[in-house]
Amino acid sequence: MNQNPFRKILGSIARIGVEVDDTPETRLKKALLSVSIFIYSLVFITILGPVYFYFRESVVALMYFGFALFSLAGLGFVAVKPGVFPVFRFLIFSVGLAAEFTATLLLGGFVNSSGLIMWGLLTVQGSLVHFGPRRSLYWFLAYIVLLVLLVILHPFLRSTNNVPHVFVLVLFIFNLVLVSGGTFLSLNQNIKQRDMAFSLLREERQKSENLLLNILPREIAGILKSGRSTIADHYENASILFADLVNFTSLSERMTPAQLVELLNEVFSHFDTLAEKYGLEKIKTIGDCYMVAAGVPVSRPDHAQALTRMALEMRDYMSRNQFAGLGLIFRTGIHSGAVVAGVIGKKKFIYDLWGDAVNTASRMESHGAAGAIQITEATYALIKDEFICEARGKIHVKGKGEMEVWHVIGERRI
Repeated sequence: MNQNPFRKILGSIARIGVEVDDTPETRLKKALLSVSIFIYSLVFITILGPVYFYFRESVVALMYFGFALFSLAGLGFVAVKPGVFPVFRFLIFSVGLAAEFTATLLLGGFVNSSGLIMWGLLTVQGSLVHFGPRRSLYWFLAYIVLLVLLVILHPFLRSTNNVPHVFVLVLFIFNLVLVSGGTFLSLNQNIKQRDMAFSLLREERQKSENLLLNILPREIAGILKSGRSTIADHYENASILFADLVNFTSLSERMTPAQLVELLNEVFSHFDTLAEKYGLEKIKTIGDCYMVAAGVPVSRPDHAQALTRMALEMRDYMSRNQFAGLGLIFRTGIHSGAVVAGVIGKKKFIYDLWGDAVNTASRMESHGAAGAIQITEATYALIKDEFICEARGKIHVKGKGEMEVWHVIGERRI
């Protein structure tokens, strides 16, 4: 489909003075000024200039033609030497205000000139875009000064000019429509940019929020965003699970790093899904070890039961699937007790657990059997009525001495 010729011309004009290293904001400013100059130059050359010539206001007509030609010539110079754009921009704004003021005086004041000085509002509005809120105040003050001067000089100006009253009114409406239209289009563009900026900000904020929630529990993320520097809470009743891949060292020697990472990602991603299913909190992965907890950061009475159900689903998933053509086996250990949970550090922080219960759960895994879910007496006391467990007697646990342990066989069916 062929592009509209006028839009094609505007597109070419919008690129005048644009340099490779310009920021998107600078490109937009240059495009707005170039297109505005092109449009008002057309209006001055084809409408306003000829009208004032027709009504024998030749000096004012020449001012319209002169300013339009000056503006277009400046655009052409900027197209050849983009570096002069800041100077050209300042001249356009300055000469524009001066021309509007002078033409208003020549025509006999605000009424006789059909409100020509209103074009200064577009100059002030453009200064907001090009010079920023602070510097645009100077342009606004300059405009106010010119208005005050017009009021002071009004008694000394001619009372009529050669333009018939009806055309003065028509030109007033014409100027009002153009100035209002320019203001509306500018505000419309600014609102679109604002909405786009807010939309992008919301998207980036959501991305940051999602990223933070992938690292920290929602409750902890909220506390962290509130500015609290140290986050640490004591939980009297919680359960911790460790699961470790059996013969991981020999497995890693037979696989490429990429294959190994892909395998672990597949397995641990499914574990993440199970943790989400049961409302548990994944704490971290350490190499081939997966750690998950229940009862933190939100306390729950069924922490041991929920964690045991996840452990059984983990075991069943591993037993009925192969990964890279291999059957994988995990050792799993669970213990229930008191823990301290929180976030420490300022960079690359994670939500972590500390305490004897964590160490004991880790020992249950490391002292367990391949494919078994080994639990302590504390966990057994909590789940024995809902799960079938097999007593394994006492085992010697490093740092703990003799401990009674059980293996979870399955859930009791009522």
